[in-house]
Formats: sequence, C-alpha cells, structure tokens
Amino acid sequence: MTLMRSRTRAALLIVLAAGVASVFSTVIAYQTVRNDGRSPDTLALALLNSSFWFGWAALSLPLSMLAARWRIDRRPRVAIPLLTVAALIAGAAHIGLQSSTQALLSVRYAIIRGAESGYVDIFIKRWESAFPMQLLQLMDWELLAGMGIIALAHAVFFRREARDRAIREANLETRLIEAQLKTLQQQLHPHFLFNTLHAVSALMHRDVDAANKVLVRLSELLRMSLDSGRQKEWRLSSELEFLDKYLQIEKARFGDRLTMDFDVEPDTFDALVPALILQPLVENAIKHGVAPHTGHGHIEIQAKKVEGVLHLSVRDNGPGPVTADKVRAGGIGLTNIRSRLEHHFGELGRLYLDRQPSGFSAEVTLPFRI
Repeated sequence: MTLMRSRTRAALLIVLAAGVASVFSTVIAYQTVRNDGRSPDTLALALLNSSFWFGWAALSLPLSMLAARWRIDRRPRVAIPLLTVAALIAGAAHIGLQSSTQALLSVRYAIIRGAESGYVDIFIKRWESAFPMQLLQLMDWELLAGMGIIALAHAVFFRREARDRAIREANLETRLIEAQLKTLQQQLHPHFLFNTLHAVSALMHRDVDAANKVLVRLSELLRMSLDSGRQKEWRLSSELEFLDKYLQIEKARFGDRLTMDFDVEPDTFDALVPALILQPLVENAIKHGVAPHTGHGHIEIQAKKVEGVLHLSVRDNGPGPVTADKVRAGGIGLTNIRSRLEHHFGELGRLYLDRQPSGFSAEVTLPFRI
C-alpha cells in the first residue's frame, strides 16, 4: 500500500508539473506570436504545448520503470546501452506525437477553410512531412530529455534509498542503545543483589528491623528498575528517588563509612533525563571511592540548571580510577552513558570525568527539558 501511494503521488506530481509547464509555455508562445505582429491561434498553441509536456509526462512512466529494472549503478554495462536505446525510442515516440498533433491541426485548418473530405489524406501527408524532418532536427534534444528523465529517476531512487537507510540505521541505533541499557541493568543486578543479600544476612544476626528495611528498599528499587526498563526517560525526581534507595541499601553495607548528600535546585526536579543515567556513576563512586578504602567515604549528587543546560554531577572523596586512561575510557557503564547521551542529544549531551586531589567527579550535561 505504501509503494502504491508513493507511485500515485509521483504520477500526480508529474501531471501537475506538465500542466504548469504547458500553461507557462503556451503563454510565452502566445506573447511571442503577438510580438511578431501575427494573430495567435490560442487553441493550436495550447494543443502543441500540451502535447509536448504531457507527452513527456506519459513517457516518463515507462522510462522510470525501465530505469528501476535496469539500474545504472548495479549493471552499468547492460543498463547504459539499454537505457540509451530506450531514450531514443521515447524521443522518436515523442516526435511522432508532436507530428500527430500538427497533422490534426492541419485537418482542423482544412475544416475551417471549408474542405468537406480528404481529412485522412491531409493528416497522413502532414505527418509524413513533419515526422522525418523533426526526427532529424530534434532527435538530439529528445535524446537529452529522455536521458534526463532516466537520470532524474535514478536521483529519486538514490534519495529514497538514502532515506530508508537512514531510518534503518536510526532504528538499529535505537535498538542498540536499548540493548545496551538492558545489558547494563542485567549486569548490575546480580552483583548488587549479591552484596545486598550478603548485607541483609549479616544484619539479621544483630538488627532484624534494619535487615527488614533493607529488604523493603530492595523491593522498591527493583520495582523502579523494572519501570525504568519500559521507558527511555523519566523525571529527575524519579532518578534521584532511585539513587536515594540505592545509596540507602549501600549504606547498610558500609555503615558509618558512607555518607551522602543531595544538592538539587528545586526547579530541576521536573526535568526529563534518560532513565538510570546517574546510577552507573554512583556505582563507580562506591566501587572506586568507598569500597577499596577503610576511611570515611562521602558521595555528593548535585543538579543545577545553567542557561538552559542541566548539569548533573556525582562526586566522591576517593581517588577514583587508578590511571588517567581509565578516567578517559571508563567501563561499560560509562561507555553506555556516553552512547545514550549522544543518541538522545547529539553534541548537546556530554559526560565529563575529572580526578582531583580531593576526590573524583563525573558530570553529565544535557538540554534542560520538561
């Protein structure tokens, strides 16, 4: 159905273009005849110009179909001579149509003059005199017009294929990003669940209420994680709620060794962000800034709006990744963040990593949208 609608639309455009060109060229011919001091025959001018343009409009359909069947870019050795011959035949057919129109006009003039018979002979004689002469005089232009139609058909084919290819690539990229997000979620969950269940097991021996709270937060976190898998974006408030539950569970593991702080401007809570865009950054902060060390670990999550840009940052007081190369490259989580930002926002979505003497920071910037 889509192909049929496309062909119907193309045919209508060709007919419309032929009609506009016929009117325009008829007006030009009319003015030219008047400027020469002659009395223009409006009907004859209209018929001659219409047969010219609508003739090529009709011939463009078989030429386009033949060009689609024998593409120059696919089989040039066969297609080029074949399409050239087709253009020659189309040009001859077009000249024959023009000659027929002129012959019909000769019959019309004979009727106007009062001739009562011999119309067929008039038509044949006029066509036999017009066709060979125009074939010699105009065939080069007719060939050029036919090849132009074939070239235009190829341009349409190339444009359509480029558009379809772009759509397919965009769809593939979207599915890739979604697959990366699902892979990230599936990769995080087993590791996180193992640590959480281990913490619950330890708490059960000394604080049952605390262990129960961790299990409740874990169930809420898993529910939100499942919800995030069904949507590409959510509000920053949902992202922060997820991180708060995540950090509360991690705090059950580390106890007083872990503290966190949320510094969020009130007007950013409703901003749209890719789901779970900050979770890998928080996980990295715990993995590199808190877990390997016996001292106190602090994580700060900040959100602010600056000139239409949303700035989201995760900072910790640990050393972060050991080498500068790891800072630049990051792991799978950071690679996915970059890919998702580029997919959603292009150059407007960026991830910056920075190791400082006082800690390590990761900042995400993206357009502020509500």
